[in-house]
Amino acid sequence: MSNIEDLEKNVLIDISQAKSFQDLQIIKVRELGKKGKISLLMKSLSTVSNEEKKILGKLYNELRLKVLDAFATKEQDLKDISIIDKIKNENLDITLPVRPNNNDDEGKLHPITRTIDSIIDIFARSGFSVETGPDIENDFNNFTALNIPDDHPARQEHDTFYISNKDNKKRKLLRTHTSPVQIRTMINKKPPIRIIAPGRTFRSDDDATHSPMFHQVEGLVIEKAINMGHLKGLIKSFCEDFFEVKDLPVRFRPSYFPFTEPSAEVDIGYSKRGNSINIGKGSNWLEVMGCGMVHPKVLINCGLDPEEWQGFAFGLGVERFAMLKYGIADLRNFYEGDIRWLDHYGFSNEGGPSHTWSRFREY
Repeated sequence: MSNIEDLEKNVLIDISQAKSFQDLQIIKVRELGKKGKISLLMKSLSTVSNEEKKILGKLYNELRLKVLDAFATKEQDLKDISIIDKIKNENLDITLPVRPNNNDDEGKLHPITRTIDSIIDIFARSGFSVETGPDIENDFNNFTALNIPDDHPARQEHDTFYISNKDNKKRKLLRTHTSPVQIRTMINKKPPIRIIAPGRTFRSDDDATHSPMFHQVEGLVIEKAINMGHLKGLIKSFCEDFFEVKDLPVRFRPSYFPFTEPSAEVDIGYSKRGNSINIGKGSNWLEVMGCGMVHPKVLINCGLDPEEWQGFAFGLGVERFAMLKYGIADLRNFYEGDIRWLDHYGFSNEGGPSHTWSRFREY
């Protein structure tokens, strides 16, 4: 018994005095290796009687567990010491200014990033906050809660990317718009609500004006006394700010969306010269976004009383707005990763465009 106690005491002392991982490894091999002292004790159990085996087996096993625990504690202590020493020796001064760099080597903001930032900034000045949600959604948030019928074409696989599950009501999908963020907000937050929801969306389209992955910004306002006039005033002000055109001609055409009633398409005035357009001048009209008053059924689906709360919603395609403002002719260019294209259309760190935009923009 005294031999075991002495062995335990000596091993624990050696472990505690180890100065490095190498020292610790030497002790571990000496005590727990194939020919280690503790390992040999465990092997010796095969040579004793059953009665002695019960007593000695318990003692040897307790010894082994204590030693293993001591090794683990010491290893962690050595790791902590190593990290502290490394931090002390690095001497990195994070307050030093950034070294000057050649402007040609600076990164630039992608036009999509710049466009989203601009949209957020404009709506922030009107008291809107930003809400986000997951790319992978369920049927209720993406379709059912938005009053989209079961037989609506948008639910078909030729329009929507589904994640395999035979039960249509339970299967997951890649969201086809950022409207699910509106649903989640109405369910989880008490009105009044004033949000915009920027993010990626996915549909089965791929050509010069459509992409299977694109970006949207949707907006939602829920209050007790809100009407179409408030919506029209907000949209007109936003379009003037974004396109930087004072008194921009804006019209609202009656339309249909399952989730709003009444609904409208928003057009802005422009003129055309060859392949270029001039936003704000001329008698032509260009559709840029959709909007409308939130349908009472959508409010009910989110637990809101339409007799008490009203609201409006709107949505726009980020790529479309970027193409119009910055003269980008082909949607696919956004995602090709061509550094030369980004160098031309990207934005410098100062926040302005990397080159001077012509008043007439390619479209």
